[in-house]
Amino acid sequence: MPFPRLFEPLRLRGHVLAGRVVFCAHLTNQAVDRRLTPAHTAYYAARAAGGAALVVTEELSVSADDRPYEKVVDGTDPAVVAGCRAIADAVHGHGGLVVAQLGHNGGQGSSLLSRVPLLAPSPVADALFREVPREATDADLAAVVAGFELVAGHVVAGGMDGVELQASQSSLLRAFLSPAANRRTDRWGGPVEQRARLLLDVVAAVRGVLGPDRLLGVRLAAAEPGGTTTEDAVAVAGLLAATGDVDWLSTTVGVATESLYLVEPSMATPAGYALPLAARIRAAVDLPVVGVGRVTTPEQAEAALERGDCDLVGVVRGQVADPDFVAKVRRGEPVRPCVGCNGECAARVGANRWLGCLQEPRTGRESVPLPVPTRPRSVVVVGAGLAGLRTAAAAARRGHRVCLLEAADEVGGQLRDAVRAPGRGELWGLVTAAVADCDRAGVTVRTGCRVDGVPTDADVVVLATGARPARPDWAGDDARVADVRAVLDRSVTPSGSVLVVDELGGPHAPSTAEALAAAGCTVEVVTGALVSAQDLGPTLDRELWHRRAAVAGIAQTVERVVLGVRARSDGRRVVRLLHHLTGVEETRVVDWVVTAVPPTPDDALWAQLAASGLEVHRVGDVLAPRTAVAASVEADRVAGEL
Repeated sequence: MPFPRLFEPLRLRGHVLAGRVVFCAHLTNQAVDRRLTPAHTAYYAARAAGGAALVVTEELSVSADDRPYEKVVDGTDPAVVAGCRAIADAVHGHGGLVVAQLGHNGGQGSSLLSRVPLLAPSPVADALFREVPREATDADLAAVVAGFELVAGHVVAGGMDGVELQASQSSLLRAFLSPAANRRTDRWGGPVEQRARLLLDVVAAVRGVLGPDRLLGVRLAAAEPGGTTTEDAVAVAGLLAATGDVDWLSTTVGVATESLYLVEPSMATPAGYALPLAARIRAAVDLPVVGVGRVTTPEQAEAALERGDCDLVGVVRGQVADPDFVAKVRRGEPVRPCVGCNGECAARVGANRWLGCLQEPRTGRESVPLPVPTRPRSVVVVGAGLAGLRTAAAAARRGHRVCLLEAADEVGGQLRDAVRAPGRGELWGLVTAAVADCDRAGVTVRTGCRVDGVPTDADVVVLATGARPARPDWAGDDARVADVRAVLDRSVTPSGSVLVVDELGGPHAPSTAEALAAAGCTVEVVTGALVSAQDLGPTLDRELWHRRAAVAGIAQTVERVVLGVRARSDGRRVVRLLHHLTGVEETRVVDWVVTAVPPTPDDALWAQLAASGLEVHRVGDVLAPRTAVAASVEADRVAGEL
């Protein structure tokens, strides 16, 4: 077996894990009225069926007043028992173990939903939410411990195998451990042994409820800005190990507010970035340690175990992107990789919607049955970008005969250009996965095949021809004004000083600006928006982009729109800008102008096909230029309707 360490069994308090891959706790936003739902059950069952040895559910709050976000599950509600039972039965049916994470978010939240003050060790506002919490009294903390006991009892009654305590990224327990949040001078503050008092009290109380046979884990954090250090985390790990009550320690890096980009890292963060914390803790204590940190491939997971960084590997988004991750590795099949886009996980959950995945459209919708096709049909898909590839594979899986036609000599569409930008190479995993899906499903793929008329051998045509770059009115036919795609595909090679005009707000302008800077250009990004690269915020990429821009010397100017451009006698361009808040005009003198503007649907075939009487569908940018997420979801939806 090529990955022997991944499939080594591990004994935990009389339970045997069939392997070393853990599906760690993360928010799904599937709760309704703060209760677990059939969507939760189907979601976790799919990962257990796919081979996860241990499933840790999203947190159950131990206080009804703890409501930092709308859909946090209220573990104090007796109704949670039935939800736990459904999940436990489903996971056990596939041979896995399942525990529920218990947590109290404390001061990392908002009183908007609860209408009561936040609770924290000290009246110190969280860096993100900026709401001053109420300092917890001894009575408050006794109630917190009782809440953990109560919810642990609900989990036991629900038949789960145990619990994990969240003392990590968003947690009252973490706040007490942190010198940044805990400024107390009483027995709950000061030295690390006293800052850990609440956590140790909770561990003792919960172990009493669980009894000697059920599992108890604790998740710890480090690398908190100005707060908990790795040394602190190691010290707390030692205190926990000494109790004899804890069965494993899980790890994370960062805090789910001021350094959320470390908790939910995008492709801009290196794989395995948080494993050094796990390695430090593992070297200090005699407890199994779960290592995490953008471990998304079996090679990365096996290497972490082989190096001794950890005893168990948390593969979250790898199993979000491919529920059959472990089973495929066992069978020697390639997995569908997480590409670190953060578009459907971090960004979607941040928008208060259920978790999804760009790589796997069924993620989060496992409980929704697919429609059954009435009869096999002959389907021609025109265009082999992401939308076309996804449509072809999904249609073929449903039993249709599918032929995919692509005018270019290779598949991939716009992603062929996108992956040429610095730090965006992982996006090609979308193409490789879709091509593999087409191969498995029996799709006939023909490249270098331009469609100019109506296919005569098709029952239905799906048009996925994408979009073409648009040219701003102010650009005219100036040869020194080029679209970002022309820069990335090297149709043009700007030099000297370059003004990048961003009308999209996504990764297009920033990634192209980085490519230009890396090629030696002097670069300024200008946007009419009030914030530069505003759409990178939800995916947690904006802060890192600003850091990289500063290092690369890329200037960023907001609140400016382009009025016009003209050539000077020396070949340089004068660009007129308007500061639209004040009406003041200004100019830039540059060698090149590069634009990131909304594209135009490449729909020349649409009218002809629609007039033919043939059943025709459009998917992706040819229907309306949007994101890769929209193309993927639309492809899955249209294929399901065929």
